Amino acid sequence: MDRNPSPPPPGRDKEEEEVAGGDCIGSTVYSKHWLFGVLSGLIQIVSPENTKSSSDDEEQQMELDEEMENEICRVWDMSMDEDVALFLQEFNAPDIFMGVLAKSKCPRLREICVGILGNMACFQEICVSISSDKNLGQVLLHCLYDSDPPTLLETSRLLLTCLSQAEVASVWVERIREHPAIYDSICFIMSSSTNVDLLVKVGEVVDKLFDLDEKLMLEWVRNGATQPLDQPQEESEEQPVFRLVPCILEAAKQVRSENPEWLDVYMHILQLLTTVDDGIQAIVHCPDTRKDIWNLLFDLVCHEFCQSDDPPIILQEQKTVLASAFSVLSAIYASQTEQEYLKIEKVDLPLIDSLIRVLQNMEQCQKKPENSTESNTEETKKTDLTQDDFHLKILKDILCEFLSNIFQALTKETVAQGVKEGQLSKQKCSSAFQNLLPFYSPVVEDFIKILHEVDKALADDLEKSFPSLKVQT
Repeated sequence: MDRNPSPPPPGRDKEEEEVAGGDCIGSTVYSKHWLFGVLSGLIQIVSPENTKSSSDDEEQQMELDEEMENEICRVWDMSMDEDVALFLQEFNAPDIFMGVLAKSKCPRLREICVGILGNMACFQEICVSISSDKNLGQVLLHCLYDSDPPTLLETSRLLLTCLSQAEVASVWVERIREHPAIYDSICFIMSSSTNVDLLVKVGEVVDKLFDLDEKLMLEWVRNGATQPLDQPQEESEEQPVFRLVPCILEAAKQVRSENPEWLDVYMHILQLLTTVDDGIQAIVHCPDTRKDIWNLLFDLVCHEFCQSDDPPIILQEQKTVLASAFSVLSAIYASQTEQEYLKIEKVDLPLIDSLIRVLQNMEQCQKKPENSTESNTEETKKTDLTQDDFHLKILKDILCEFLSNIFQALTKETVAQGVKEGQLSKQKCSSAFQNLLPFYSPVVEDFIKILHEVDKALADDLEKSFPSLKVQT
């Protein structure tokens, strides 16, 4: 999935004889002698006599010999095996790859070398060794300034692998903090790349960084607050320009155009930003960006994800992206600066419809089978797992808080329109109450009071279904 496709098998009698003669690496059938030969060839490529060249053969340096490419691709494929990875480590292959990355101008060769290191880093012992090498770390981070998308993709994959190892994650976070230009490079990729695979992987790196280190997230958010030279200071303090959020938004739009299901990571980055005041300000205080983010997320939750013609079980696939999207919408909705815009746009009823639909699907997902008297043990276990699903619980909490905030803002006119158009039918109100009570009782009671003025019969029916409300009205 994250590596180069397997090259054709060697199929050469000589190699088979060498392996048969005890030349294999660990418990594999790969030849030590052959691997030594490939690594020696790499050393030759970056040797001083080959790197000192005139401008005439500079173009030739950008190309990789077909035979060498096939052989080094085979090493890339082999490096997924732990025995081979450990052997490469023992043979100091990371130093060889570091030399290639420092000296070679060939994009394909650089991509493959980073890819091999990425495969090797999947094994904890090697990941720790690679991470502890400061020089190699510098060279790898420098690869983030590369203009070649495949090399950037492999570099991002390697960084994500290292950031996912608890033992070395802090080392990489600190290195990235020490290189401010990485912020600019990542922002540039997110705002300008059309390579969706690269955008998703870079997004995963950013998401992991922000999840690991709130301080770094705040630094990056504040990095984008720049003051235009021709603008008076007092005005710039009111409306700073945040670069990070618009870049995240551009990446999300590009990813959505190819596959909305891949948006999960960018939705989660935005959700992480809303956990800190500076992050919320970065989203809310730029009018154009705020509006664009709202429109994107509003369209996703109202017209893309978990629609009325989707089976309820689809919620299991979309629960994390929905949780992030609704969480960000809720944060924007709650901001005072957004209230006027949202009133003009009349977003309450479509959002209520979407929120209740997701809650109804959640109820369907959590229902136990009713028809069979003898319940199947496996099915019961699966249902229990669904009921205890941590992500569904998070999603439900977000939905209920957002729904309660919208209910509090409803006017008599909006309630009347919702009753007429069906967003506030008896069935939908019942679903909402079932989830909002008892934690949001005051909100529901205030809503019932308004509903009494709009449709007394509907309000009375709902009070009969929820007796605890009648006393309060």
